[in-house]
Amino acid sequence: MIQNLTMTDPILEEIHQTRRKISERFGGDLRAILDDARERQAVSGRPIWSPQENISQGHKATEKAKNH
Repeated sequence: MIQNLTMTDPILEEIHQTRRKISERFGGDLRAILDDARERQAVSGRPIWSPQENISQGHKATEKAKNH
């Protein structure tokens, strides 16, 4: 006999709950959610990762390693 053991992960449940709250707050409007996130990032004063910066830095490190 196979039992259906449904396990819930409290961390995942919290993530899903937070996502639902955010979605409800903006009426499910993804553009509004992203605009809000970008605005909060801008005013946070924290550095924001940029893939282009990291790609060019990685390229420079590779070139430097080749020359040594």
